[in-house]
Amino acid sequence: MRLTVLGKSPSWQDAGGACSGYLVEDEDTVLLVDCGNGVFSKLRQFRDYVDVDAVVISHLHADHFLDLVPYAYALTYAPRQQPVPVHTWAGTDNPARPKLYVPPGAQEVFRRVVGAWGNEDLIENAFELECYEESSVLEIGPIRINFQVVPHFTETYAMRLESSNGGGRIIYGADSRPTGDLTEFARDCDLLIIEATLPRPERTGVRGHLTPGEAGKHGRDAGVKRLLLTHFSDELGSGWAQDEAEQTFGAAVEVAREGAVYEV
Repeated sequence: MRLTVLGKSPSWQDAGGACSGYLVEDEDTVLLVDCGNGVFSKLRQFRDYVDVDAVVISHLHADHFLDLVPYAYALTYAPRQQPVPVHTWAGTDNPARPKLYVPPGAQEVFRRVVGAWGNEDLIENAFELECYEESSVLEIGPIRINFQVVPHFTETYAMRLESSNGGGRIIYGADSRPTGDLTEFARDCDLLIIEATLPRPERTGVRGHLTPGEAGKHGRDAGVKRLLLTHFSDELGSGWAQDEAEQTFGAAVEVAREGAVYEV
């Protein structure tokens, strides 16, 4: 599997950046994991959006799904998607309609968001919408995805991605406060993509995110081979986050940057 980082920002975008989004490819299968603010334009730098087979959303916070809106507009109104010729496009009877796998309640959330200014069924019409739950196993071409609930401010799912073509295991931790559930889920994996949002734990005492040091500890306790920090702001600086995580991980740590590619 090949993973390309499209966006690594937290809930506000880095300068010129994008929020959470990861392109996963295996042979001819193209998968998008999360689609936060700015991700759709980043996706178009690497792959044609009509070639995406499926999108999987980890949870229903805007920085992980909001660019489904421009993506849905493109699938609905782009010249290539129309049934009649438009300029250089010949017209098609089979417009692209990627699978969209979402947590329970997503349809209602999408309708509230898009319905604030337009047709509320935009996303569900543009994509083939399907809900998953923790026990679900998705088979998208050769890519298999399993889920693990992790504690966040809303129902959130970490993901395990494996290929039937061999290779290793990728764990995407989504957003989470410290939890042994993620540690066990990531046990001995080849690449753990883990958030490192906070410079210090939340001052209110209500936890929803990790510090870089906590991210490093999760990776160490899980015995992962490679640790990739994500979901942190450029205002913190990647060097500081990396140093903090390496102290607890006990080995070299990588920090996500847009366009970076990881082979597993």
